Parts: sequence; C-alpha cells; structure tokens
Amino acid sequence: MTAAAGAKNMLLNCAKAQAGERVLVAYEPPELGYFDASVLNTVVKAARDIGLTVKTVNVGFSPCAKELPDALRTQIERSDIVIFLARLGDQLRFCDMPRKTRIVVNFALDAGLLGSGFGTTPHGLMVDLKDLISDTLARARSVQITCPHGTDVRGTPDMPQSGVGDTTVLRFPMSVFKPVPAHSFSGRVALCGFLTGTGSQYYDGYTAEFEGRVLAHLDHGRLQGFEGSARDVVAANAHYDRIADRFGLDRNCVHSWHAGIHPGCGYLQDARDNYERWSGAAFGNPRILHFHTCGTYAPGEISWNVLDPTIWIDDVPVWEDGIFHPARLVGGQQVLDQYPDAADVFAHPDAHVGLRDWGLLRDVAQRLGAAS
Repeated sequence: MTAAAGAKNMLLNCAKAQAGERVLVAYEPPELGYFDASVLNTVVKAARDIGLTVKTVNVGFSPCAKELPDALRTQIERSDIVIFLARLGDQLRFCDMPRKTRIVVNFALDAGLLGSGFGTTPHGLMVDLKDLISDTLARARSVQITCPHGTDVRGTPDMPQSGVGDTTVLRFPMSVFKPVPAHSFSGRVALCGFLTGTGSQYYDGYTAEFEGRVLAHLDHGRLQGFEGSARDVVAANAHYDRIADRFGLDRNCVHSWHAGIHPGCGYLQDARDNYERWSGAAFGNPRILHFHTCGTYAPGEISWNVLDPTIWIDDVPVWEDGIFHPARLVGGQQVLDQYPDAADVFAHPDAHVGLRDWGLLRDVAQRLGAAS
C-alpha cells in the first residue's frame, strides 16, 4: 500500500467525499516537528485526483487553544469537508465545531503511517469495531484491567448514552473506542515510566519521567496517591500540583479511560525524543491503554499510560498482553468477515510503540520471576 491509498481511505471512507465537493486542508508547518510535509502533499494530491476542490490554510500552532478563530470558523462553514493536519483539530476535538461540515482529525503524522496498515485498513472496519466495543462495554457487568507491571483495576462500566461522551469530529484512523467513565473503577495503575500530557494543551514541563516503577492508586475515579521511590513520588505529586494550579483543575479527578484498537498503529521513534508527538500518535496501538486525569473533562491534562494491558470484559480477555482480539467479542468475527482484506493486519499487529526500554524491563522482570 502507499500513502496515497491511505489518503484516499481518509477522504472517501471517513470523510465520505464526493467529486465536486469543497475540502479545506488545515495544516501546521512541518518545521514545528509534528506533522511531516509529505502528509499535506499526499492529501492535497489525493483530494484533487478524486475531483475535490481543494483549499489549504496554515493554522499554525497555539499551545493552549480553546476555540476556533473566527476567520477559520468562517472558512470551515464554507467547506463541505475539513481535514486537520494540525494539532488544533485534536485540541478542539471535544469542543463545539460547526455541525454541517464533515471535520476529520488525522492521526497519521507521516507518509509511513499513512501508507501502512494504520492508514490503509478500511475505515469502516475500525468504526464498526469501535461501536461494537462501546456497545459491549455498555452491557458489561464487570471489567478488569491488568498488565505485566502490576496494574490491577476493576469496575463496572457506566457508559454514557449513545451520542454522548465522544468527540464532535471524525477520527482518522479510528483507533480508540468511546472513553469509559472512571468513576466506577478502583485499583492500581502501573505507569510506563512517566506522566505526560493529553494533547489538550501544551506547556513547559509537559512530561515527568521516573527512575523506577510508579503505581497510581485509584478509588472510584479519584487519585488516592502514588507508590514508588520517594524521589519518584515527589516528582509525580509536584507534576500534578503544578498542572492543576496552572489551569485551575480538579487535581485528583480521573475522568475516563480507553485502549488502542488499531493493530496497524506503529510508532517507530523513541517516545523520549518527543513526548508531545508520541502522545498524539501511539495511543491507538492496542499495546497502550491510557487514563484521562487531572480535570473533570476528557481528555484531562495528564495521561496515565499502561503498556501491554489485558482487559477482561465479563471474564473474556478481549485484550491480552497488548494484543486486541476482536473475534472474542460477541459479533466480532462477523465484523471481521466483512473485511477479509484486513485479516493480515490483525494477524500481524505492529508492536512498535516507542517504549523499547520499558518493554525490556518487563522482559527482565518476567525472566527473574521464572527463575525464582
């Protein structure tokens, strides 16, 4: 597959584009180090190839964007489709967007991702799986989340009604299900080496790194405290204090959680090279589950990232050690059967999530445990 195939998947299958429609491509400059220039060029060419009228606009980057600028809102309202190749779309994905325009936020940040299984897997399949998972969770009596590092969280999902609790824009690729409210969940969460932002707002000190394992303790959607070395616990609390004070947030609120569902979502760089970019791209991989914390809204301002989760839904491990098994859902195999061309991406999921050192620590711990 090629990046052009991924772009057409986004335009035709996600945005439902038809020849003659007007598409606005809202981008941020590649020199900011987030989106690669090749994505903009590929999307514009693909749009013209299928007969769309294309306009591009540089929307730049605002670390703490809260609403659409008036001039941009006017351009959006005059368009049939808007493709965001910019963090602005992600920042405002839970905010009020013009309803008559089909707005797509793209998470394939470079041509490699756009042309990989991440960008080319049929969008309809991922939407169907996302809906199936959300419906399954709405009916579930119990859910347990574990991981090799010590996560153990349990609860009964209290899912919002259909159409509530999700974003007001279209995601491409579709890579997570509807956030599960955390107020009915309790336990401990093993953080994968750091605390980092959610892509809602950007600020100095976006990430706090730890020297060893840190557990966050959760009780009915409230952070109770951290467990780890004295130094790491001080660092975690200081990070929460600073972010909560800066933005006037409910410090200890754990709002919701969800996991990646897209086996083609590979992240080849090291997360430490650019945590902002990592948090905006790697979360769709089933090896990552994250909680939205620090704030009474999704996505909050600080995420807890869990590596290689097992998620038991009514005693069925639908995720097992970071591998998503949609066929274990009632109706899951029927969904997969409708898209036979996607079988390979589920049979051979991409394991790259930018956390090589943390994965090595897990392997060492398993070997030590086996030897003892």
